[in-house]
This record gives sequence, structure tokens and C-alpha cells, in this order.
Amino acid sequence: MNTWIRTVLVLALASLLLEPTVIAIGAAKENIPAEAGVGCDEFQQADSPAADTISPVPAIVGCITAESGDTKVGIVSGPSLSGVPLFPADHIWNTRVDSLPVDSQSAAYIGTIGSDVYVHADFGSGIYEGSPIGIPYNIVNGFQEKKTVLFDYADESDPGPYPIPDNPLMEGGSDRHMIIVDSDAKILYELFAAEKKADGSWAAGSGAVFDLSGYTLRPSGWTSADAAGLAILPGLVRYDEVNAGEINHALRFTASSTRRDYVWPARHFASAVTDPAYPPMGQRFRLKSSFNASAYPYQAQIVLTALKKYGMILSDNGASWYITGAPDERWNNDALHTLHELRGSDFEAVDSSSLIINQDSGQARTNQVVSKISRQIGVFRNSTRVFYQDYNGNGMWDGAVIDRAYHFGLSTDIPITGDWDGDSITDIGVFRPSARQFIFNTYPVTRTTFGLSTDIPITGDWD
Repeated sequence: MNTWIRTVLVLALASLLLEPTVIAIGAAKENIPAEAGVGCDEFQQADSPAADTISPVPAIVGCITAESGDTKVGIVSGPSLSGVPLFPADHIWNTRVDSLPVDSQSAAYIGTIGSDVYVHADFGSGIYEGSPIGIPYNIVNGFQEKKTVLFDYADESDPGPYPIPDNPLMEGGSDRHMIIVDSDAKILYELFAAEKKADGSWAAGSGAVFDLSGYTLRPSGWTSADAAGLAILPGLVRYDEVNAGEINHALRFTASSTRRDYVWPARHFASAVTDPAYPPMGQRFRLKSSFNASAYPYQAQIVLTALKKYGMILSDNGASWYITGAPDERWNNDALHTLHELRGSDFEAVDSSSLIINQDSGQARTNQVVSKISRQIGVFRNSTRVFYQDYNGNGMWDGAVIDRAYHFGLSTDIPITGDWDGDSITDIGVFRPSARQFIFNTYPVTRTTFGLSTDIPITGDWD
């Protein structure tokens, strides 16, 4: 082969290998990557135990294939996005607060935000005023070209550069938040008021860079792309989590009036109000445990459960009780609109000071949540490959809106249960003798090869 032909072929191959990958979340469907295994036969909607009742539970994102192999895959701890952890499992964003005491200023905070003001799910499917509903995000790889950004608040912004793709997704309106995740470096980049100039350069109000594998907070007194100086992405409600059946992190929300103060983990305030009746940036709230969510549709129930367990963090000034999420065409807007029935009086402020290890670190003391003895039951039906869970613990099957039913695995698999993601909640899985694999219902699905095909699987907390 001629030398020049070899050269052309090598250059073409290098171009393909080095071309940056960009995943734009919240764009048209053709721009949303199919998750591995979605639509395969092992993961489907589940029929309820009663022959005449069909469960409305949607398919879980990510399904098990019959592939075998000897590669051991680690189990993801805490929430993740496309395999990238959104901070460690013991980060304050990912820490439960359902057992913490009510803040002494709770009634005052609820009153100034608005006890009779309705909650608003500020995300959904479709377009509103020319933009997707919510804050979208972009996923790039390490080859994405980085660009210089000119900041209005340069003294409190990370200089970058920022790996902005050619046609990035941004939030509509005046905030114009841009969120970018470098999936190789596990770095989060966020911009506020991002704007592309006529000459192709970029400007923004402020910008922040976060190591998603660590606990580092912004310097004290610094803003970020959010008024509280916090990251935005870890607090967004995302469809993939709701579809998988659980949100295991706190949510982001806004209030119309805040105090000239901030509490951990926030690093910045954005108010001239000094009245102690107004909440500081970073204040944690949760949905009262007495709130009855059983009649709400599936998507709303998952959000309500998260609001009870993980609560939400006051992160920015804006409309009161607006909860932020990422746009997705699979959202059921009618289901999300049922969240608008909630009022401020359904919430309470939480005193999370006992979780602080270091004021300059996002790591939380996680031994505050007292585990209760659980005798909730369930079964795995081999013939239909369905796990049926008595979710409310009353010993009866109440339908899949209240209880849970999941297709997972093959009819020849052996069911297993355990806490695969470190959130103190039991998860499902299977042991596949033919492949000698433990397969865990995490997001994404993970697996570990261990033992012999004739072994009987066991799980537990060995250390």
C-alpha cells in the first residue's frame, strides 16, 4: 500500500477516536442516548399478583442481558448520572434528613416563604416560551474543546476554561443556566447567565467548577451559578431517577425572599433582609412525615418520598416553593401538576447542624439516621420474573401505585436483596447461575462474577 494511503487511513482513524462525545439531555428524542438494554425482554412493566389488575409501574431504566463474563464491576454508591457519581454517598446533598429535629425557626421560615403558597414543579415535558421546561444538562467526554468564558463576577468565578459543546443546551429565561458534566474527569461545570457572543466567544454572570468525587465547597462568601454558592445538578429532579423508582438526594428549590445570611452547606447570600424570620440560603426543608402521598400518581409519589427522606435545600431567590428539575419528553405533566396541590404548610425546616463535620466540606455525618427494624415482605415470581414488594408494610397487596412490582431478571435466576447503593434501603437483584453473576438493580445495572454455578447466593453486611 502506498505511503500516502496509509497516512490518510491513520489520520481518519485518529479523527474518529478523538472526536468528542456530547450527550445533550433535554433535547429532541434523537439526541437522547438509549440506555443500555432499554426495551429488552428482561425489563418490562409488571402485572400485579391479581389476574385482573395491571400495575401502572413503568419499566425500570436499564435492564439485564444474558451476557456472561469474568469482569467484576463495582457497585455505584449514591446517585449517579450516566455512570458519573453526583458527589459521594455521604455528601450533604445525598444525606437523609427524615430523622433530624425540626429547626426552631421552622414556623417563621414557612410563614415568610408562604404557608398558603402552592408548590410548583418547575420542570416537565414540552416547550414553554420557546425553551424546554426545566434546567437541561450536557454530558461531554475528555476530548471536548474547552473555551474561555468572560465573567461579570470574575472575582467569585472559577476561570475555567469550560468544555462548552458547539450547540449546548441551556435553561430559558433570564437565568440561562448551562450545566456540563465531563464524564471522563468526573468534573461538573456550571454557568449562570451564559451567552454566546456574535464573534463566537462566551460570557456569563458567574461560573463554578466542582469535583464530583469530592467534598470541596466554594470558598466562604463565594457564589456559584446559584445564589447560595452550591452546585445545581445534584439537586435537580431527573426522569431517569423517578423511572428507576427512587430519588436518593435532596432537591433544589427557590424562595421569593431570603435572609442576608447562609448556613452550611451554602457559601453565599443574595439579600439585604436581616429579619431572622426569613430563611438563610442553604436552609434544609422536608415534607412532613404525616403527609399522605398514597393517592398521588407514580411520578409524583417518587418526588414526594424524596421530599420526606432527603428534603430540599434553599438554593436561589425566585418564585416561592419552586422545585427544580431537568426537562425530559417522558415526563407526565399531568402527574407532575398534582404536586401543585401541596402548600408551604405541608413542609417544615430541618436543623441539619448535627451533620456538619467541617464547615468547609460537604461531607456529612451519616450516623444520624436511626435504622428501624423492618419486616416488610415481598416475593419473586419465577414464572413472570416479577418482584412484588409490600411497600407500605401492611402485609397485603394494595396495587402497584401503593406497593411495588418490578420485572427484573430471568425465570432461571435466584432472587437476592440487599442495600446495593448505600442508602439504607433494600434493593433487588438476582444471581444468575449460568453466568455465575450477581446482578444488582442499581442505575446503571451493575454485576459481579463470583462463585460457581452450583452455589447458593447469600448477601449481607460483612464488615
